[in-house]
Amino acid sequence: MNLFNRFYQQIAGNNLAHWLTCLPQQLADWQKHDLHGEFSKWLKTLDALPQTKASTIDISNSVTIGTSDDINQGEQKRITNLLKNFKPWRKGPYHVHGIHIDTEWRSDFKWDRLAPHISDLKNRYVLDIGCGSGYHLWRMRGDGAKFVVGIDPTQLFLMQFLAMQHFIKDDNVNLLPLGVEHLPELKAFDTVFAMGVLYHRKSPIDFLQQLKAQLKPGGELVLETLIIEGDEHTVLVPGDRYAKMRNVWFLPSGAALVHWMERLGFKNVRVVSTDQTAFEEQRQTPWMDTESLQDFLDPDDANKTIEGYPAPLRAIVIANA
Repeated sequence: MNLFNRFYQQIAGNNLAHWLTCLPQQLADWQKHDLHGEFSKWLKTLDALPQTKASTIDISNSVTIGTSDDINQGEQKRITNLLKNFKPWRKGPYHVHGIHIDTEWRSDFKWDRLAPHISDLKNRYVLDIGCGSGYHLWRMRGDGAKFVVGIDPTQLFLMQFLAMQHFIKDDNVNLLPLGVEHLPELKAFDTVFAMGVLYHRKSPIDFLQQLKAQLKPGGELVLETLIIEGDEHTVLVPGDRYAKMRNVWFLPSGAALVHWMERLGFKNVRVVSTDQTAFEEQRQTPWMDTESLQDFLDPDDANKTIEGYPAPLRAIVIANA
């Protein structure tokens, strides 16, 4: 089994060819040692997805593949049941031949917030670190990116991405099951996105440096993360949990985050958006039916987490290498 041969062929002839010095061995090691217990079952589910012909594909305004008229009701039911084998679906939404995959997160809301502020993606090489199931990869491609790579170590997200790739079939959009710590200094991407990752890293300064190392000189970083109110010296280090998440380490203020990035040599650093996460953007659905935002906040005060910290406030920061 090699899920990535086509990707190797692609990058052998483009700006990422130097990645081949280490990437095949990393992914070969992953396939030998690090597969999830459900992985073979997930692959069988992928293989069972029927081949369909989409009358239209829209990745510019949404991620919509065909219509319900492209397939019969039996095929639609079959696809629905197969895609539900990949629950929980956290990032989206997706529309596949009339099937609405109503994900926990309305990732399109985030895209709508950041899209007016980023540089034109046309003909750009783009990297999305911590990309989840790849919803934003498709939107980046829909905005004209030439070649899009996402990395995320969560193997279920890889399966969800491959399910969408089964229907869309675009070799210029790829997802690799890697963490940022596996990336060499590629210095090859015009734009790097890192959304919802910084606060999960034990060393945020090292993480920001890793992001910078992936960019071409002058390339653009689009960073989206949790922040708190305060001046450039304000940083929250939560206790055991923040909004029931165990792996939250540092929540800086917007001013502190800008200061960190400027110390690392980023240029033109600016906070372009701040937004408190709303129940309409993160919630339970039939495709993600465990706890969500409403369960993470104080039931008597939605401005506080269940632990008493400030409720999630998300910022978008843009800078250049």
